[in-house]
Amino acid sequence: MLLKTNFLNGLFFLMITASVAIIVSCNEDDDPPIQTGYVNITIYPDATEYIELNSPGGYVYLNANEPSRGILVYRLTMDEFKAYERTPTYKPDSCCFFTSGNVKICSRVIVEDNGLFINDTCTGSKWLILDGSVQNGPSKYPLVSYQTFYDGNALTISN
Repeated sequence: MLLKTNFLNGLFFLMITASVAIIVSCNEDDDPPIQTGYVNITIYPDATEYIELNSPGGYVYLNANEPSRGILVYRLTMDEFKAYERTPTYKPDSCCFFTSGNVKICSRVIVEDNGLFINDTCTGSKWLILDGSVQNGPSKYPLVSYQTFYDGNALTISN
């Protein structure tokens, strides 16, 4: 009888623990707190206007329809591209003032001078350009990435 009671107590404890874990995980917001809108852009990386994309490690900023703040396109290899939303995933609506001229700038990610990291100058969040993963700062979400398809001539970026 004691063995059966211990088994039932253990089973009850396991069920309660599993239920709490499920409830907690369902309450977490796994999606970044930004809206990107519809994206379907085709560019030709070998065109002179995209000369920065002619070799791996190059990047360009593209305009996109609102609510997007633009798209960062990065050439990873000769055949592979990455495309990220320029709206940061941490405090996307934040704005900051720069001392020179007291200019108000709203958050938009930029590539750092070293070409390895993407930075939000308002919040200090930092992401790795190779995969958009969080590297530093308060953001807990990776950058929103778009699907890319390159046929050797045209690059299509979509969501």
